[in-house]
Amino acid sequence: MSKIVIIGGCGHVGLPLGLALARAGHRVVGLDIDAKKVAETNAGRMPFADKGADELLPKVLADGSFTCTTDKSCLETAEIVITVIGTPLDEHLNPRFEVYDDLIAADRTFLRKGQLLVLRSTVYPGTTERIAAALEREGIEVDVAFCPERVAEGVALEEISTLPQIVSGTSERAKERAAVLFRTLTPDVIEMQPRAAELTKLFNNTWRYIQFATANQFFMIANEHGLDFYEIHRAMTEKYPRAKAFPKAGFAAGPCLFKDTMQIASFHNNAFFLGHSAMLVNEGLPNYLVRRALLRWPLREMSVGILGMAFKGDSDDPRESLAYKLKKILERECREVLCSDPFVADERFVSTDEAIARCGLLFIGTPHTEYRSTDFKGKTVLDIWNITKVGISVV
Repeated sequence: MSKIVIIGGCGHVGLPLGLALARAGHRVVGLDIDAKKVAETNAGRMPFADKGADELLPKVLADGSFTCTTDKSCLETAEIVITVIGTPLDEHLNPRFEVYDDLIAADRTFLRKGQLLVLRSTVYPGTTERIAAALEREGIEVDVAFCPERVAEGVALEEISTLPQIVSGTSERAKERAAVLFRTLTPDVIEMQPRAAELTKLFNNTWRYIQFATANQFFMIANEHGLDFYEIHRAMTEKYPRAKAFPKAGFAAGPCLFKDTMQIASFHNNAFFLGHSAMLVNEGLPNYLVRRALLRWPLREMSVGILGMAFKGDSDDPRESLAYKLKKILERECREVLCSDPFVADERFVSTDEAIARCGLLFIGTPHTEYRSTDFKGKTVLDIWNITKVGISVV
């Protein structure tokens, strides 16, 4: 089996992948710049929640198949280097290509001839070929592959071995080496050309983002006319297979969906009208909820609570959560805003019980499962997700 180094190996993408590869028999090193996460992981404690990882991590540490480090010299002895660094957006919603230029500049002295370099996170179309060309200009003879992750955060370790793995390479040898690697995780491997594989990942995330926007727009339409969106949703989906995948309303957030939609927009010369429309709907939802609440309640005289600040239910990840956007808007309109989350650690937050006791109005920011059975003490709850079954309309 191979010796593998994962750059970004203690993050939400890199760590579950590293654990899965170690479980499959490889020797894996998670390379990360966050010394605190490295120490925590090496001590057998997951730095975030992922199903099954708490049990697996101590096992692969004990048998020596997995470890973490901040020392880049581990790259020199690796047969395979996997990077989980994606392409972020700048302040103008354009992709930041310099991220991979920085990666090459920082790590090229550690790369050596004959290695397989695998790009794992979402990248702008053409990035794989661009990196291969840049490395070739530097005289670094490595095989470059793009093998996107498509797992859901929180169940990444589980899905890595149950979902088909897409593999591509800038040469047939690179693609074949990547296919051999990922077949140690699952027999379901789909081989593609790099740009097609890059668009596959972007299309997957953008399609999901547009689905959420459709549900959110329908919620607004029903709500504006005093109708219960979830009564309509049930009628649409119950025993009706063609609407089975129609999602519920709620904040479409997190580190991927919005970003990847904007990457496609940039790639398509900002003529991606459907994507931009989805962005306007989804990003505008927190403001819509507050605007409608202002019509019914004297918010300036009220303490208002937000229950749930993570970007998705039962997650401890607050990255790009629209609950924070809701908080900012409410802070302009309310006497006081209190936030609570059973998973996200933040010294500024209060407990669920305190938020309920002190606030006259409560927004469900994240649909955590525990809210299904929470006693809201008769308080008004605005729950666009319909997880509480107690308050969904803001007419």
